[in-house]
Amino acid sequence: MKKSLILFITLTFAFAGVAVAQSAKITPKSTTYKRSKPMTEYKKSFVVVRPRISGVPSSIARKIENAISYERVMNLNVKEEQTEIQWLEEATYEVGFNERGILSIELTMVGTGAHPSGYSKNVVVDLKSGNMVTPDDAFANLPGLAAMVRKAQQEEIKESQITLKRDEPDFDGSVYFSKAKFTAKELAGFSLEKSGVTFRYDYGFPHVIKAMEPTGEYKFTWVQLRPFIKKGGPFGGFVN
Repeated sequence: MKKSLILFITLTFAFAGVAVAQSAKITPKSTTYKRSKPMTEYKKSFVVVRPRISGVPSSIARKIENAISYERVMNLNVKEEQTEIQWLEEATYEVGFNERGILSIELTMVGTGAHPSGYSKNVVVDLKSGNMVTPDDAFANLPGLAAMVRKAQQEEIKESQITLKRDEPDFDGSVYFSKAKFTAKELAGFSLEKSGVTFRYDYGFPHVIKAMEPTGEYKFTWVQLRPFIKKGGPFGGFVN
């Protein structure tokens, strides 16, 4: 009886650990940083909303927070923002996926220099290890996967050229499109959703014509990605 009770307790905690690892609790922590010598009255402060992790072992939670920090992912330097740079207005995040042991999160920073601007980066983390998931971790045949995404990009460029010719006949986007080529390097920065994975490409349009830039977002379902999912990798269970 005693052995049975011990076994029951052991299994209970084991299954509880598995359940906890399937998702994390993410709580926003907002901090307002003051600038002692603002360049203008509009730059007196900036806000950083950080995702705080719980629901997983504390050591893993700290590891995840480091993996998705603005400092690591987007090179945020709070001290420089308070003194020298003074560009940032707000840093915030959005959770795209938080299930099955995987967290996909988008970090965004917006600010004003010569003109308002902003940029985002996506990070995918393994909740069991706390490590960032890279293309090498998750996918097989990276050149083949990049070729599939590149084909989608070429279709996007064709459609964009037709639209630009119709709506902006004086704008020649060929200088940007001729250099656009999705490679295995661009596989990094992908995001996860229930239906599949999204890869991204930045065409690099300048601010004055940014509105004409294609989205550069290429979504693929798990069925489409099946040949490229690494067996035994973090996404292996998504295509079984």
